[in-house]
Amino acid sequence: MRYLKGLVMRLILALLLVNSYSLLYKLLIPLTLYPSFYILKLFGYQATLAGTTILTNSHSLNFIPACAAASAYILLGILILLTKDIKTKTRIKMFLLGSLIILIANIIRIDSLIILLLNGGQNYFETLHLFIWKILSSIFVAGVWIFLIKKFKIKSIPLISDLKAIKNLM
Repeated sequence: MRYLKGLVMRLILALLLVNSYSLLYKLLIPLTLYPSFYILKLFGYQATLAGTTILTNSHSLNFIPACAAASAYILLGILILLTKDIKTKTRIKMFLLGSLIILIANIIRIDSLIILLLNGGQNYFETLHLFIWKILSSIFVAGVWIFLIKKFKIKSIPLISDLKAIKNLM
């Protein structure tokens, strides 16, 4: 019975996480935008920040909510919540470490794309941006997940382990 209560709680938390896009964006936009801007300046690029727009040379780069990559954090959170046999403290550590990795990678991605735009042109920027967005982003989150399960020695498989446990209860 205790297991089922824990499972229900994890499922409720996963649903809450999925429905927390707007809150996540409010947290993630400044955490991503400001470091991206200041690192760009650190590398000697002339840039100005106007709200959520980075102005540099002849380019005006609008930092839209998708740039914050909230879906990557949500996917990571869901994978962690839907995995059986992880203690709460370990779940929190996994999410914080995974989120830090995603944040750093996202800042590097944004700055790299801006530098590519300024030095390589619009076509290179758009091609690489779409490739990262459509292909590499999900693979990256999966890689972060694999790193975390190895680091924290997790043996369970999201959903599958819970389904097996429920089957065994019946």
